This record gives sequence, C-alpha cells and structure tokens, in this order.
Amino acid sequence: MSLNAGQFFVRNRIFAAVIAISAAAIAPSAHAAADPAEAPASINFNTGVGSPLSNLTYADMTYGVSSSAAPDAVADERDALASTSSADQPPPRRRTYGRPRYSDNLHNADGSTKYAFEFGGGFAAPAGSTAHYNTLSYKFSVGGGLNFNKTFGVLLQYDYDRFGLTGGNINRQYNLYNTLGYAAGTFAGLDANAHVWSITANPTISFHSAGRSGAYLVGGLGYYRKTTNFTLPSTGCYYDYFGNCYQYTANQTFDSYTNGAFGVNGGVGLTYKLSNFSSNRLFAEARYVWIDNNGSRADFYPANGYRTGYFPVTVGMRW
Repeated sequence: MSLNAGQFFVRNRIFAAVIAISAAAIAPSAHAAADPAEAPASINFNTGVGSPLSNLTYADMTYGVSSSAAPDAVADERDALASTSSADQPPPRRRTYGRPRYSDNLHNADGSTKYAFEFGGGFAAPAGSTAHYNTLSYKFSVGGGLNFNKTFGVLLQYDYDRFGLTGGNINRQYNLYNTLGYAAGTFAGLDANAHVWSITANPTISFHSAGRSGAYLVGGLGYYRKTTNFTLPSTGCYYDYFGNCYQYTANQTFDSYTNGAFGVNGGVGLTYKLSNFSSNRLFAEARYVWIDNNGSRADFYPANGYRTGYFPVTVGMRW
C-alpha cells in the first residue's frame, strides 16, 4: 500500500518516539553495574521536536466536536448539545406542492394557453320571420383570440352561414321577373341562394369539470353582411387540350342583392378534451344571431333587407 509524504513523516516520528521511550526504560538497568564515570549522558529524543501525539485528544471526543479542541471547549459544546431537547427545535420544513406557475409567453399563470384558435362547421337554421324566406343550409367558421385565464377569453371570429330560399319566395320572384317584359321562358329554371358572412368579437366564459368535459357561455357583436343571389341555368363549353368542346350546364348568378348591418349573437357550448395533457378540445355549440338589417323597401327583392334571425349550430375543434 503506497503512503504519501505526510503519512510517511508522521509514522517515522511515532516510531522514533517509541524507540526513545524504550531506550529510557532500558538505560538505568543497563548501566547499573557500570562505573558512574563511564556512564554516558542521557539522550532526550524530544529535544526540539514536539511529540506527534501531543495534540491528539481522544478521551472526550463527541460526535460533531473537533478532536483538536481544548478539553474545556469540548465539554462545554457537548453539554450544550445534550441540554437541547427536540421540543426546542422547530419542526422540519415540508416541501409543498401547489398549482404550477408558468412564466413563458404561451401560458397564463394558471396554466391555460394565452392564445386560442378554433375551426368548425355545421348548419344554420332560419328563425322567426326569416324562416318565411330562407331555408336551412350549411355553415363554417374560423377564429382566434386571447385567453386571459382558464375562465375568460375573447375570440375574434369569421363565420359564413349559407341559406336556401323557400319555394314560395322563389315563385313570387319568378312572377315578378316575368312582368318586366322578357320573352316567355327567359326565367325558366330560376333558383336562388343566400348567405351571411360576419366578423364578430365574442367574449367567452368557460366552466371546467374535474374530468375532461366542460361547458361555456358565449356572446358577441360585430358586422354582418347578407347577400341573396338569383340564378338561371346557363350552358357553357369546356375545351380540352385538342380543342374539343364539351357542353355543360350550371347555374349562373344574374341578379344579386346585398345589405350590411351590425348584429349580436349569444349561446352555449360543450367541450371535451382529447387528452389530460393537451388543450385540444372538441366543441359543439348553438347560438342565436340577430341582425339589424334595414334595407331599402324599393329594392326588387326587399326581403334581403329585412331584419334577420337564425340559429347557427357548429361542431369543431378548439385549442
């Protein structure tokens, strides 16, 4: 086993001290019968060299107290430790686990995402007097906004709600067109459609359950633009690469009416989280929309300017 320089030095000094003590014990008996005049002078091996054991104190060693301390200091410190009872000590501090705190740019302090997005589709059903002119059809919507916490957020939303026209409404318009003096059969195959596109700001209040499901209230206001198009079948020609003509028939818009106004909406929705570790949620909601249209009664189709009410129902994804 290898020894470093310090260990080698200490062991040599201890060995020298042991030899000195043994020599001191043997010297009196070895020179007892000899002539006192011939007795050599006594040798002091410790002259000028301190004993390596002089600083070691083992008798009063206490755990946590230095062995090189003075005896009185050792005793005082040992008594102080012995006199301290566990009752005088404060209880150990426990680590607490609370709600996580977020400090990044994508989350609020309560863990909710700061930015909200959604898209969805469904149908729009006319209500009230609007149902006398329009029929149910499809819709789609997209939106984005801010969540201020898990409960409150604001969504800026674009919606496109499409409608058909009732048969009676189309017939009335057909008879009106025929009074304009066009050739008989000009308006054969008359059809029509309507749509409302809107941009709205929608505050949302969410309610979360212990599981993955939740609910929310939504309401808002914004700008709505309503358009009604009347169409007639038209024959066209599609030319392929070799110049061959392929005829087709499609409805083409020949008369259109547009009216814009402010409106409000409100409704309820349900959500379901796809994962406990994700903010992605399926949603289904129903709202009521009311638009304060005030179009000119002198239009050839004045119903486009009537006040409008309908129920849009949307299913989609939020995150």
